[in-house]
Amino acid sequence: MKAVLKEIHYWYEQGYSSILATVVKTEGSSPRELGAAMAIRNDGQVAGSISGGCIEAAVIEEALMIMNENRDEQKSKLITYGAIDEFSWDVGLTCGGSIWVFLETIEPPILEALNQLTEEPFAICTRIDKSNSTKILITSQGVVSGSLDSSRLEKLIVEQLLNLPDWELVGLKNYQGVEVFVHCFARAPHLIIFGAVDFTRSLCKIAKMLNYQVTICDSRSKLLTPERFPEADVLIGGDSPTKYMKEAEVNSRTAIAVLTHDPKFDVPILLAAISTNAGYIGAMGSRKATVERIERLKDAGLSQQEIARIKAPIGLDIGARNPDETAISIMAEIIAQKANRQGGSLSFSDGNIRPRSLQEQKSHAR
Repeated sequence: MKAVLKEIHYWYEQGYSSILATVVKTEGSSPRELGAAMAIRNDGQVAGSISGGCIEAAVIEEALMIMNENRDEQKSKLITYGAIDEFSWDVGLTCGGSIWVFLETIEPPILEALNQLTEEPFAICTRIDKSNSTKILITSQGVVSGSLDSSRLEKLIVEQLLNLPDWELVGLKNYQGVEVFVHCFARAPHLIIFGAVDFTRSLCKIAKMLNYQVTICDSRSKLLTPERFPEADVLIGGDSPTKYMKEAEVNSRTAIAVLTHDPKFDVPILLAAISTNAGYIGAMGSRKATVERIERLKDAGLSQQEIARIKAPIGLDIGARNPDETAISIMAEIIAQKANRQGGSLSFSDGNIRPRSLQEQKSHAR
């Protein structure tokens, strides 16, 4: 969504008009997640995607009709696409589910507010119960841009979002009878890597592809250089990586990978990491080194439950041989941990392919 909104702003500066199409609700299997977005320019150019290709052409056609037939009016439209059978020529989803797509134009004040944002969390809230959509952008500091045509509604939403601990919420919400699609954009997840080794370069590259902020820590200044790790956001040198671990801002969106291969470094770092609420902690090492490390952690006072938080040997068992393959196995395990999955082959499982959204989880639990 972020990239699509940036593209809309770029088109706006070039003088083009455009429509934003967003998946605001799903039922059953769906090709894309809530919040998936596609932008359609008035000359037919497209950015982003909202399905596996089954409904894009129909959405583009709808968007062009809105722009070409209502040039002077801001219009919006909610469209439902359901399943189709093998003999149908109708537009629909081959996966058997249903999705609701909201089409709208984005007003200049919202685009300008988006362009001024830095790395702070923010949310875009869209009222979809009106033929002319209204929208607000809320930053984590409580700054509001745009309007929902209701100060009471805006106050309710701002209060809810400012109380979210991690700014992770995507879904269609009902505020006293008014439907609003809320899409939060949290700060980028953070990967902290200890050890400026060969595997670190590969892990840094893969993590950046997945939009992680990457910090690399190592006391060996000759190894920890921008030339060796050009993709890294932050390089932390000095005599005590453990000190950084104790002082770093760590939350559930933080992943910690200890690749040092040296007990005098990795044990103190892991002891400090365990005291945080990091979403993932992993440590590299052979089976033998892992067993020896566990004994050292026990001697240092960690319980079996605390030690179990550490993924070691680090990464999923995919037969990785070189640094690039190992980096993929580590990031795959981080993704699986976040989604509460085991990381096995999909062909041997029968659950949902994608994790349920927060909205779907709550609905399923009731």
